[in-house]
Amino acid sequence: MQKIEVGRLLPMIVSLDHEFTKSEKKVAKIVLDKTEDVIYSTITDLSDLADVGEATIIRFCRKLGFKGYQGFKMTLAQEITMNQKNGTILLNSPIATEDTIDVIAQKFYNVSERALKETLMLLDYQLLENVADVVKNSKRVFFFGVGFSGISAIEAKFKFMQIGLSSDAYTDNHFMAMVSSTLEAGDVAIGISHSGSAVETVKALKIAKANGATTIAITHHAKSPITKEADYTLLNGSKEGPFQGGAIGTKIAQLFVLDLIYTQVVMLNEEKAIELKKKARDAVQENLY
Repeated sequence: MQKIEVGRLLPMIVSLDHEFTKSEKKVAKIVLDKTEDVIYSTITDLSDLADVGEATIIRFCRKLGFKGYQGFKMTLAQEITMNQKNGTILLNSPIATEDTIDVIAQKFYNVSERALKETLMLLDYQLLENVADVVKNSKRVFFFGVGFSGISAIEAKFKFMQIGLSSDAYTDNHFMAMVSSTLEAGDVAIGISHSGSAVETVKALKIAKANGATTIAITHHAKSPITKEADYTLLNGSKEGPFQGGAIGTKIAQLFVLDLIYTQVVMLNEEKAIELKKKARDAVQENLY
């Protein structure tokens, strides 16, 4: 893995959670919970704080693309400085049972804002352009997702239908398996899973890929099972707390990535897309008061 750029380090530590061992996860937790303390800590200090061996810290740093602890700490310090300058909140507070509704509303806002900022940090824009090109030139596009990610899949289906793409969305595991088995070269399968570990969605991409379709994953976790079945992986931000399964920040981040793909596809064939969107709007106009 290449060394992570300043501004992407903290989001990537969260995103790579599945890749870390139990001991490395202890290091990650200390880095995320006590970020400013870490930049003043020696490797021995961090070893004591995380209750792991120094070798574990070195492995943790190397998984992030650094040769050693000093290089990691320097990038972390630069990121903290940049975030403070930009007024960025490093971590969002999870919803607590004692929170009042006004506090929850503010936390929802913070979570949504942070999810979008993290997504901007995590996205590979060249990869995004490549994905848009693949989608534009596809025969058919299928969106797969379960639970709240399934809602994002359905919304994506309707957006892409408006610009003339043959698209559909499936949220049931049996239908996903059946449909993905009919895909072929020229088709695109897009799997949406925040955790990257939704068995049904991973299976659908695996079947689609085996049948020659191009597979795309939209997930928060960079080394999760779904990424192994994807030709392209786009990362979205949003760290969910224990009370926040399907949190608003997660859905906003997923839809943000899907909107970026959609917008890029429109720009690649702007005249036709605008004409088709106008036709779609006119078709439903008569149903409005």
